[in-house]
Amino acid sequence: MNTAAHYVPPTRTDRVFNAVVGRLAAFGINLAGARTLTVTGRTTGRPQQIPVNPLTFDGAEYLVAVRGETQWVRNVRATPMAQLGRGRTVRHIVLTETPVADRAPIIEAYLGKWGWEVGRFLPDGLAPGATVDEIAAHAHKLPVFIVCPAD
Repeated sequence: MNTAAHYVPPTRTDRVFNAVVGRLAAFGINLAGARTLTVTGRTTGRPQQIPVNPLTFDGAEYLVAVRGETQWVRNVRATPMAQLGRGRTVRHIVLTETPVADRAPIIEAYLGKWGWEVGRFLPDGLAPGATVDEIAAHAHKLPVFIVCPAD
């Protein structure tokens, strides 16, 4: 198993697309289920907003980081309290990283729903139509977080 970290930096087009999707979510417009994730910057302490696609799987809600070890992933690992919202509806949440051994079926479901959008960000050797076994070989490169309500 290759243990090298996976990270796909956003291009200029990605930044523009994320800004547009983020704005639409902030105004309450449902674009394929997109939400705005607000996390606390681990070095600045300032709120950072990222458009995400939450996945409901086996009765729980998850966030999958197909780009790998992104800033929001590192920020959540430092401070798991976050907000998830669309428009005026904002939920205070706690994100807990899912163990690598449990990720493959979640990632498979995520790719089944959003593979068309995120397939180009996957690690080499992994495609949106991959089987659970193929995904399991790459699951350590794709952080997955369970979304829980904050008390």
